[in-house]
Amino acid sequence: MIDTDDDDIDVLRSEIKRLRKTLTDLTSSLDVLLKRRGLMVYKKEPSEDLLIPEDRFIDKYYEMLKKYSFRLFLREVIKYQQGFIPERLTRYATADVTADYVAYLKEIGLIDKRGEEYFLIKQPIRSFGETLEWFLSEVMKRGFSVEAIWGVKCKGSKIGGDYDLIAKVDGMILYMEVKSSPPKQIYQSEISAFFDRISDILADISIFFMDTQLRMKDKIVLMFEEELKKRETNPSHVCRIEKELFHVWNRVFIINSKGGIENNIEKVLRWYFEQH
Repeated sequence: MIDTDDDDIDVLRSEIKRLRKTLTDLTSSLDVLLKRRGLMVYKKEPSEDLLIPEDRFIDKYYEMLKKYSFRLFLREVIKYQQGFIPERLTRYATADVTADYVAYLKEIGLIDKRGEEYFLIKQPIRSFGETLEWFLSEVMKRGFSVEAIWGVKCKGSKIGGDYDLIAKVDGMILYMEVKSSPPKQIYQSEISAFFDRISDILADISIFFMDTQLRMKDKIVLMFEEELKKRETNPSHVCRIEKELFHVWNRVFIINSKGGIENNIEKVLRWYFEQH
């Protein structure tokens, strides 16, 4: 058995990221890969509902967004954006943690105080969706050294709507559907649209991501199985990789955020490369 310590593992991870960045630089750009599929990006990364601070605060904000409790807290801030007191937002974190989060948002200029209430400075923000897509794009860039864009609309697409996230991974197209809603708010039509977009973009790797720590087997996996019955004479199975990570055809993945978003993406990418 090879004996490695944490420093050795960190060195190996850094080397892998360096090699991936080199490969990214040497291969065709994401725009070129999409053009070969008959698609051209004409709109991306909208900012109307994007809730991020000034550039000088971005690195810390990115680290904060890795915390599930902070993401849930931001959803509550958006929900009560016109006025809230910290005690109202303790549903997903302790009072002390919530107070720290409120102080942090005020420090980076996302909220301010009027009387006893805090309010969101940028209004209106319709949902947490754009911010979550931005964050997942940053995870792909920072964690995996790949080119990534979010909120993408393409000319040549046969499917309406936009692609939440598209990335170039080792010269291949990765498409990710990003859901901030809990499983109970996901409908069969959204699963159908996900499969349609996979075909439209000719994605090599596809991920259906839900920002939840709830079980995926209870509803989402069942909806995927129902969709496969509609699309295949002999329906493929949705197979568990581990815990709440699943795959179809070894290239379409269902994941949530339990155990860490970057960690889960790393696991499904490893699964893909092991099978191909």
